[in-house]
Amino acid sequence: MASRERDVPVEEAQRKAGVLIEALPYMQSFRNKAVVVKLGGRAMTDPDATRSVLTDIVFLEQAGVRPVLVHGGGVFISEEMRRRGIEPRFVSGLRVTDEATVDIAEEVIHGVNGRLVSTINELGGRAMGLCRPEPYVVEARKCPAVRAEDGEDVDLGFVGDVVSVDGERVEDMCQNDVVPVIPPLARGLQEECLNVNADFVALKMAEALRAEKLVFLSDIPGVWTRKDDPASVASTLSESEIRELIAKGVIGGGMLPKIKSSLDTLRAGVRKVHIIDGRIPHSLLLEIFTDTGIGTEIVP
Repeated sequence: MASRERDVPVEEAQRKAGVLIEALPYMQSFRNKAVVVKLGGRAMTDPDATRSVLTDIVFLEQAGVRPVLVHGGGVFISEEMRRRGIEPRFVSGLRVTDEATVDIAEEVIHGVNGRLVSTINELGGRAMGLCRPEPYVVEARKCPAVRAEDGEDVDLGFVGDVVSVDGERVEDMCQNDVVPVIPPLARGLQEECLNVNADFVALKMAEALRAEKLVFLSDIPGVWTRKDDPASVASTLSESEIRELIAKGVIGGGMLPKIKSSLDTLRAGVRKVHIIDGRIPHSLLLEIFTDTGIGTEIVP
C-alpha cells in the first residue's frame, strides 16, 4: 500500500481545520446572499493586494455567496491625465471633468474593469464587466455647480449624482453564478457618460439588492474611537455609537459622508456595513468568515 509523506505537522493541520470549522456557520448563513464589495484606494494600485481581494471574491462565489464588485480608479485617471499634459483639478473633493477628461476617464476605467474581470476569470471565477458596449447599470444626473474656496461657482462638467441602479439586472447575473464588476461610470439623462463616486454606487447597489453586507476596502484598518489613534479601531459600532463619535469630532473629513451614507443604507435594509484595510492579504475573508473579523462592522 502506498504511503503519504506528511510534510505538515498534525498541530498545524488541526489549526487549519479549525479555521474551516470557524468559517462554516458563516458560509451557511451567507449562502445565496448578496455581498457588495467596493474596491478602491491603494488596494487597487498594489497588484498583489488587488489579486488577494479578487481571490477572496472567487472564494466567496465558490462558497455560495453572491459577491458584487464595485471599483474605483481615480488614481489611474489622474495618472493618465498627467501623461497627456492635463493637470487634474478637484473642487470639494470632486474632479472637474470636461469633455476631454470624461473621455480619458471612460477609457481608463474600461481598462481597469477589463483587468479585474480577466483576473477573476483567471482565478477560476466567472465575472462580467458592466462597461460599454454593455449598458451601464447606474443612472445619474449632472451635479450642480460647486462653490470653490475663492467663492467661484465651478461647473464640474461630466460628474454625476447617482439617481438609481439596475439591481434587477445585477441580481440576475448573481443568480447565474456570474460576478458583476461595476465601474464608477453612469449614463446621464441625455445618454452621456458621467463620472460618479464609486462609494455611492456601492451604497445604492447594496440598497437595491438588500445586501447582507456592504464592504468598503479602504486604506485604513477601520473606524477609530479615539482621534488620530489607529490602535483604537472598533470591531463593532452601532448607529448611536457612530453618532457619538461624529459629535465628538472623531469621525470627520472624507470619512464622514461615507459613514453617514452607510447609516442610511442600514435603514434601507442592508444588514451590516464593514470598513476594512484592503491592503491586508485576504482581509475580506477574515472579516466575513471569522468571529473577530479584522476591521469595523457597523450595525443598526
